Amino acid sequence: MTRVLVVDDQALIRTAVRELLDAQSGIEVVGEATDGEEAVALAAALRPDVVVCDIRMPRMDGIEATERICADPALGETRVLILTTFEEDDYVVAALRAGASGFIGKGAEPDEIVHAVLTVDEGGALLSPVATRAMIEKYVRRAATAAPRDAPSLAMLTEREREVLALVARGRSNDEVAASLFISPHTAKTHVKNTMLKLGAHDRAQLVIAAYESGLLVPGE
Repeated sequence: MTRVLVVDDQALIRTAVRELLDAQSGIEVVGEATDGEEAVALAAALRPDVVVCDIRMPRMDGIEATERICADPALGETRVLILTTFEEDDYVVAALRAGASGFIGKGAEPDEIVHAVLTVDEGGALLSPVATRAMIEKYVRRAATAAPRDAPSLAMLTEREREVLALVARGRSNDEVAASLFISPHTAKTHVKNTMLKLGAHDRAQLVIAAYESGLLVPGE
């Protein structure tokens, strides 16, 4: 059973998301929060599997709430999915940096929202080339006047781990990484895990940020 906490300052949205998710076999909404402060408190008390969180809210916004939830050692198994009207580049990147495992717009189809919740709960990240990565590339492109820099943390990676990081940032699954590098899926998974540990990445979404901001990949490549 996937236990979900719904966070949004609009009662209509909270009710709609709760009804949608509760109607699914294997998903249970265990609580609702009206702002970021309440979300952090309820997450600590309820320990949900997934927090479905809006961005713009009073008192504490969804970005800060995400950062606090993801930084809490007691909530190491809790994932955050941003569900928002505001899909601008800056918000997306800020959310991923804060530790969110993905984002989806409120205009998405109901089955897409359900799929997003389940994907995040299973440890995946919403990094499709036509959505998340496209927005990340737009964000990075605005900084294109500056010469790409190699983030100091990338020096910790082996050559193989850099190859894996580049493939993950292009949206490749572990199986696709394995096929591209002619290694086993288990070995690919190990490389991804080691890369995340070395970079301090919460999940694959943050690996995408690291790959582009370090200059390992460039927009449009």
